[in-house]
Amino acid sequence: MTGGPDSLSMESASTRAQRHVSADFPVVGIVGGGQLARMMAPPAVALGIHLRLLADSADDSAAQVIPDTVVGDFRDLPTLQAFADGCDVLTFDHEHVPTAHLEALTAAGFTVRPGSHALVFAQDKGLMRERLSDLKAPLPGWRRVSDVAQVEEFANTHQGFPVVLKATKGGYDGKGVWVVSDAYEASEVMSHDQVPGFLVEELVLYTRELSAMVVRSPSGQAVAYPVVETVQRDGICHEVYAPAPGLHADHAVAAQQIALSIAGELDVVGVLAVELFDTPDGVLVNELAMRPHNSGHWSIDGAVTSQFENHLRAVLDLPLGDPSTKAGTTVMVNLLGGDLDDLYPAYLHVMARDPALKVHVYGKSVKPGRKVGHVTAVSSGGTGGAVPGDVDEFDSMLERTRHAVAYMRGDIDE
Repeated sequence: MTGGPDSLSMESASTRAQRHVSADFPVVGIVGGGQLARMMAPPAVALGIHLRLLADSADDSAAQVIPDTVVGDFRDLPTLQAFADGCDVLTFDHEHVPTAHLEALTAAGFTVRPGSHALVFAQDKGLMRERLSDLKAPLPGWRRVSDVAQVEEFANTHQGFPVVLKATKGGYDGKGVWVVSDAYEASEVMSHDQVPGFLVEELVLYTRELSAMVVRSPSGQAVAYPVVETVQRDGICHEVYAPAPGLHADHAVAAQQIALSIAGELDVVGVLAVELFDTPDGVLVNELAMRPHNSGHWSIDGAVTSQFENHLRAVLDLPLGDPSTKAGTTVMVNLLGGDLDDLYPAYLHVMARDPALKVHVYGKSVKPGRKVGHVTAVSSGGTGGAVPGDVDEFDSMLERTRHAVAYMRGDIDE
């Protein structure tokens, strides 16, 4: 959809807001109707916060659960301005709003969190690498490239091929990232006209991938969640273990300090997820996300305060909640679309078979490989800690969550 806002939708949203929102409680506008916005709804209800949503479609995941929804195009500035009118603050469930639009909203007096000055580093990997280099954050070797000769030069001056090519803008869930083994493969990738720019990085020989999530408020208060291990396949997160099992204490502390430092230096407001590589010599920063993040979904069931509640608290400059774990370990497995179009019968079976599991579905149509939900298991006892208190229990939790997801995908029948 392009062009201006749907006037009936806008009028309806404004009328509902005026009729139902207490003058003492704020309105948070969320741009983007995916599952991240959807998962902000429960803590908003508990906090008494009114959510207003700008969605691409009335069928979007969050539009199904947030009554005050406007259907419109986030790429259209008049639509954004009309949507923002009456909101106390704007935030996002994705990073794709054009930077110029965010700057225009701020110039017009709207409160945008995180602001364009911070969000640009999550939108543009080249700018992100440059800024993090200035901050002396630990990074893989990298450089911007515009042709294959520069890729070859980089490979020759580093560890050689294979190297990683990344689109500077627009990539997510494995898209816009290519491991190339030689100049010919690099040429094939760089022939894509729709890619606005590239950078090349060393292929890091890491032991595992980590995520360090922090939340920061405008007043500067910040909290850090336990560092988690993420299991990625084809660039998509499949599993999360919180806290990361057996992570060396020095690496855990370094990851949290790096994330807190980046949040402060970039003036991030809300959730910042720093994806890292864990190597024998320490951690290296891979990517940044300035919004609730897949690696933090475990916190809904496993933390005292979920990432979604703390994001809302942060963008409203409310005191932040306790990010610590409620039990020793939490395991989360993503549900990606498989052979079953109708999840409900499988959902009932999983709940009956293992009542201790927490099943979350996103209200999205099932497509192969699409994130349509997740399943979480929380350990039976203990508080905090860098490693699971009971390895056998951890293995059992992992088997149970994997089994539930496999059943809901149609991969197994019992």
